[in-house]
Amino acid sequence: MRKFLYGALVVLLLVFAVRYCENRNSERDRLEESSALIQEQLKNVGKLVVTEGTFSQVYTFNDSKKFYLDIFSARKKALIVVNAKATVAYDLSKLQVEVDEENKIVTITHIPEEEINIYPDIKYYDITQDYLNQFDEKDYNRIKNRINSSIMEKVENSTLKSNAKNRLVSELQKIYILTSSLGWTLRYNDEEFTTSEDMTRLKL
Repeated sequence: MRKFLYGALVVLLLVFAVRYCENRNSERDRLEESSALIQEQLKNVGKLVVTEGTFSQVYTFNDSKKFYLDIFSARKKALIVVNAKATVAYDLSKLQVEVDEENKIVTITHIPEEEINIYPDIKYYDITQDYLNQFDEKDYNRIKNRINSSIMEKVENSTLKSNAKNRLVSELQKIYILTSSLGWTLRYNDEEFTTSEDMTRLKL
């Protein structure tokens, strides 16, 4: 009888040991599967997020030069019509993320800065110029630089940048939704996100 009990006890211990190992392997498989899903989602997020806007403006350019003790002057002027496309973009292929599989934590370590690009279509009308003061390449470059500065100021005062940030947050929320559904934690700048709405307060 005693031998039977010992035998039964040994069998039970073996069963528990096998079940424990199976559960450990199953947990490890789930962890690796979760990590793979997160890595795949990060690749999908790694794209270019672009917000576009158009700006139109009419400028006038005037320039005059004095000659012979300021007795004579030579003038040039033009009417300039500008239709510009401006883009605010986040290149999420530059997003840097650390995945801590053991503690189930995804940490965003770097969010790329916004990239602002301006593509002006410049047309000149009513160009008048005196023989001694004609338009040259330096004039056109100076005009283009001033126009770019003016359009950049308009971009800063528009909703383009906030719209681009909203699109960025929308992409990052996809990471939160996945990590949260798998029981992982998402962090950025030592801040832990508990809801997707928390990400709307990101300080970039």
